[in-house]
Amino acid sequence: MSHSILLPRTMEIGRDACQKLPVILASLGVKKPLIITDEMMVKLGYVDNIQTILKAAQINADVFSDTVPEPTESSIEAGVSQVKAQDYDGLIALGGGSPIDSAKAIAILGKFGGVIRDYKFPRQVDEAGLPIIAIPTTAGTGSEVTRFTIITDEANNEKLLCVGMGFMPVAAIIDYSLTLSVPPRTTADTGIDAMTHAIEAYISPKRNAYSDQQALAALRLIGPNIQTAYHDGKDETAREAMMLGSTLAGIAFCNSSVALVHGMSRPIGAFFHVPHGLSNAMLLPTITEFGISSAPDRYADCARALGIADHSETDDQANVSLVKYLKSLNDELHVPTLAQFGVQKADFDALINTMCEQAFASGSPNNNPRIPTLEEMVQLYTLLWNDNTVAESSVS
Repeated sequence: MSHSILLPRTMEIGRDACQKLPVILASLGVKKPLIITDEMMVKLGYVDNIQTILKAAQINADVFSDTVPEPTESSIEAGVSQVKAQDYDGLIALGGGSPIDSAKAIAILGKFGGVIRDYKFPRQVDEAGLPIIAIPTTAGTGSEVTRFTIITDEANNEKLLCVGMGFMPVAAIIDYSLTLSVPPRTTADTGIDAMTHAIEAYISPKRNAYSDQQALAALRLIGPNIQTAYHDGKDETAREAMMLGSTLAGIAFCNSSVALVHGMSRPIGAFFHVPHGLSNAMLLPTITEFGISSAPDRYADCARALGIADHSETDDQANVSLVKYLKSLNDELHVPTLAQFGVQKADFDALINTMCEQAFASGSPNNNPRIPTLEEMVQLYTLLWNDNTVAESSVS
């Protein structure tokens, strides 16, 4: 059986890789790019740095900086309008997952029109929009190497998963020096997001030999370095490992899939505005423990790749270590509970059934080795209010 593998046309990886941006634009025939970013990238001077690099090559680039965390259809409207009104021939997506996801949607809507719901999965969006050069500034989403974007439909409080080759950046610049100023909270959330990508890609039934190798390589980089990057953001060795690990995890799940953690995470973000990586972190220990019985060897491989289990240990021993590690990691990285984040339980309980419906509609839960029933998913959501602990017998 063969598998289709999708990647950006070119990737520039390493410190100061941004200096190669003009060369990459020239190779793609892009002469009038629009930078898609957010206000933080402007304030930190990253946009100025990119424009300086471009001006040295006689390239002028306008800026759209109104993207927001967890992008919505309304947050990208002005960007879509700007693209429609100008003759841009490419987009430079600069920032975390939100600006990159925004750029992906703008690239398609700006060229083909419609509303984002028109492009919702299961539709496969393989039309080529404006070419995107993605420059991530966090080590987590892997959006620079994926064929996915997620945009919230505010009218329905639903995060819409959009899938297809049309959303794959044509180029990615992986410059870890851009992450040196990322604060600890964002470092933790994006780092666990990348870890989740790798684990879910590896345990997914859509996995293949290629995605397996990317996932395990990502975990080998993330496991020994996530705590260091969190506690000492200036540690370049840790930052470089996390950045490459994030990209490899993105390649892994782009060519496999995500699973139950992501399926249940998106509605939490849509309704309660919990950052995506953080909601993944909240769910990961519980969902991992729930699924282990259906793929014990795969989860054990993840534990060994993370460096928390030895190859001499049995799969059962490795999986005990994995669950313990994920819980202790959340403690060390100060991942809050939903209550600590500020979510009211009455509001959460009132929306559980709707969240379950949206989770199943995304298709991601069906990629889990153990697919929950509706009743089991309700219980898994409810467990978020306890201690992130689930015994095999408590959800069955």
